[in-house]
Formats: sequence, C-alpha cells, structure tokens
Amino acid sequence: MSISKIPSAGISNAVNFKNIIINGDMSIAQRGTSTTSISSGATYHTVDRWNTQLVSAGTWTQSQETDVPTGQGFAKSLKMDCTTANGSLSATSYIVIQGRFEGQNLQYLKKGTANAQSLTLSFWVKSNKTGTYAAEIRDTDNSRHISKTYTINSADTWEKKTITYAGDTTGAFDNDNAQSLRLLFWLVAGTDYSSGTLATSWQSQTHTGDAVGNVNLADSTDNEWYITGVQLEAGTSASDFEFLPYDVNLQRCQRYFYKLIDVPGGDATGYFATGYMYSATRLYFQIPFFVEMRAIPTLSAASGTDYYTFYRDSAGDSFNTILGTSLRSKSAMLRADDTHISGTAGQAGGIHTSSSSVVEFDSEL
Repeated sequence: MSISKIPSAGISNAVNFKNIIINGDMSIAQRGTSTTSISSGATYHTVDRWNTQLVSAGTWTQSQETDVPTGQGFAKSLKMDCTTANGSLSATSYIVIQGRFEGQNLQYLKKGTANAQSLTLSFWVKSNKTGTYAAEIRDTDNSRHISKTYTINSADTWEKKTITYAGDTTGAFDNDNAQSLRLLFWLVAGTDYSSGTLATSWQSQTHTGDAVGNVNLADSTDNEWYITGVQLEAGTSASDFEFLPYDVNLQRCQRYFYKLIDVPGGDATGYFATGYMYSATRLYFQIPFFVEMRAIPTLSAASGTDYYTFYRDSAGDSFNTILGTSLRSKSAMLRADDTHISGTAGQAGGIHTSSSSVVEFDSEL
C-alpha cells in the first residue's frame, strides 16, 4: 500500500514575490508611454519604478514599447533612443536607468552578516550598439557597491543576460521605508565613472569604478537600447521570470506613484470625488488611496481655466486649481479656493474633470 500526499487547495507554485524588482516586465506606465527631449535630470519619465539619470550625454526619447523577445511572455519593454548625439563625453557625462528599493523589503538578504545572500540579476536586452555595458548594485545606506559587466553580442537582437553578485558581509540595510538599494544599468559613463578599476567585489563606493569599459551609447543618433524581463533575486542562479497579474503589479507601483486623473493621457472626463462647501468660496474633498503610499506624497495637479467643476443641486461652478490641505500615506484631503466658486457652507456635491485635468501623487524613492 502506498501513501500519497494530497496537495492543499490553491494555486500550485504560487507567486512568492521573489523578484526584488517592481515592474520588471515594463507593463505599467502611469506617467505616459513616451517622453521626448530628455537631456538632464534624475526623474521618472515613463515606465513605473525606473528612474533615469542623465548628465551631458546628448538628448533622448524614452518610451514604453511593444518590441519584446519572441515567445517569452513579455508584452512591453523600455526603450532609450538617442536623438542628439554626444561623441565627445565630458568627465561628468553619464546615463543610468535605475531601480530603487526600500530597506524594509530587503532584510531577508541578511546583508552585513556572515550569512549574506548572493543576488542574481537576469534580463533581456537589445541594442544596435554591441559591446560592454555595466550593471551596478549600490548599497546607499552604507555607501558600498559592486559592479559587473555584460556584453551585447549581436546588433538588434534580443539577448538574455544573467549576472551573479556575491553577498556583502559588511553593512546592514536599514529596516525602514527609505531607499537602501539601487540597481543601475549604465548606458554612458564619462571618466569620473570609468577611469578606475571595475568594482567586481563589494567595496566602499568609488565612482571611478562604477562602469569601467562601458560603451558610449550617446555617440550616434542611430543608437537605441531596449530592456525587459528584469529580475533580481536571492541566490546564485536565475529562475524563470516571475510574472504578476496586471492589477497586482499596478498596486505595487501605486505605492510610489498614483495617477488619480489623467484625462490628457486617455481617461474619460467624469466625476472623481465628492466634496462639500466649507464656506462660500472654499471647497473640500477627500481622496482615499487604493494602496497605502510609501510615505506622505507630494501633490501635482494641472491648473488652468475651468479645469475642474463642482456640481451640487442644479448649480455647477468651475475652478482652476486644486491644493493639498492634509496629505497622508493613506489619503489626501484636497481643497479649492477659487473666486469662481460661490456656494453655501454645507452644500455637498461631486467634482468633475475637464479634458485637461491631471491629478497625481508622488512618494518615489
């Protein structure tokens, strides 16, 4: 007689969030699918959770694309396209595409102990420019880093790359919601970041060892670079990419950035909140967040003539500007102080968008 174990009810091999990367399949792009004329700064342009830093390295368009490796399950990629070249880099020139991560989500890596976990990075990449590129990991809590290189062998061909980084027995990650770790994909590196010895083992941050040998992707307007399927996981080998349902992926991104209204980006006009008149010219309304944000966010709301309207009873007053009164990680109390609003204290109604409305909340690392 043999005894067989009956599996418990549920989904076999259920998702366990092994991937440190959020939105590694580039499927979420709340801010929009294309940004042109990128020539400086450090910000999030298109695909969620992927920050772009650029100094003196030409001008670029970043976009979310449908060009992906065949038969791998991906639907979107992130693309960098050079539109103004820089073939003579200054020492301070650089471009990095990076992910940033909270320390409280990394404690299981046991960094700073004798049991520190190795990390394995895997991703799909394509470029017309073959050669050496650097992928760096930074511990921002302790100013330490490690950097490895990969090679694009064939032009205009999707290639899968796998890199393993040893565990770091020095310097624990802070157990909080602040930034502790960065993953940086180098596209351009001036001598300030490439004139030393590549930091192939964990060491104190020395920028001259960040991206030694990196190609200059900015040297021609023919150059472009695509990436998708980015996974960073504990261990010394890469597993299959961890696909998450779209709604789960979106909610994870909304912890850092939440676009409530984006009519110019494709939302239909309509009601988005209820509110009440606090006085004859002051309107209050509350926005509960679907996901608790990482920290108290900043509010950005498009302003312009009659961008929003407050309807109550048969009356409707358009107004131009939304202000933050009390911003919290779980909700936001907003207000409008506008000479166009003329009501009676205590009146309630709905707030309606126009074709130009944009309201978003940002708590990015």
